[in-house]
Amino acid sequence: MMNNLKKIAGIVWILLGPISIYYLVKTAAIEISKKPVPETKIQWIVFVFIFIPIAIGLVIFGYYALKGEYQHLPESSAEIND
Repeated sequence: MMNNLKKIAGIVWILLGPISIYYLVKTAAIEISKKPVPETKIQWIVFVFIFIPIAIGLVIFGYYALKGEYQHLPESSAEIND
């Protein structure tokens, strides 16, 4: 049951990464076109470039969840050290 939920969540994370990048870039373009001053451009460029690695991380996390890498997590610190 829990492993199936992890795989479904993995699919959600994989889809959420590119979708969020698309909407962020779309919003940035709209906001820059509304007020095309350097401050607005710099602000949105920074937002986009900071968020892209986070979105890529979501996709990677989702890939590993879908692959089943999180099916058994260590339950104590003793298992981590073994």
